[in-house]
Amino acid sequence: MKEANLRSFPVSIDTDDAVLQGDVLLPRGARGIVLFAHGSGSSRFSSRNRYVANHLVAGGLGTLLFDLLTADEEVRDQRDASLRFDIDLLTHRLAGATRWLDRQPWAANLKRGYFGASTGAAAALAASAQSEVHAIVSRGGRPDLAGPALPQVTAPTLLIVGSHDTVVIGLNEQALRSLRCEARLEIVPGATHLFEEPGTLEQVADLALQWFRRWLD
Repeated sequence: MKEANLRSFPVSIDTDDAVLQGDVLLPRGARGIVLFAHGSGSSRFSSRNRYVANHLVAGGLGTLLFDLLTADEEVRDQRDASLRFDIDLLTHRLAGATRWLDRQPWAANLKRGYFGASTGAAAALAASAQSEVHAIVSRGGRPDLAGPALPQVTAPTLLIVGSHDTVVIGLNEQALRSLRCEARLEIVPGATHLFEEPGTLEQVADLALQWFRRWLD
């Protein structure tokens, strides 16, 4: 995409209990923006999420990748893994980032979507019950960790899991039974948990783009 048709800028997101760093990519004429909730031990620099984000941008959607944890919290989590499964904290941060986005003039007319990976998927589902969100995609996620929030989700939800990620498939099937919104489970053939096999992450990006364009465009 030509630079003249794309705005790219860093942001500082005030969530009321922290200031988080993020990056926005906004194509000209975008009608929706996808907030990325990264997974366990990851950050806004996740190569997999950035690959998907670039695919969404090429398809005409805006993206916001941001850190769910502050720099000090990331150091602590790398040391003892104490925060990556704190779904209440991650949910609070994602909901706070969505409220921040609601206050930004440049985002006023953009429909919101969430893309969650690993534990970020649980945060995306739980936060959607607190925010106006129009679509959710989970990649190799743990939606089961959203627990009692699942029946409250109203945004159309796509769960994507690799065919060799058998334990996580079961957990996604369990979560799917608790969802009351329009929801679907897609199994990517030949993929393990991180979609490292050739062509599998591309399938994730294509599925996500189709889902978000259906509901945000």
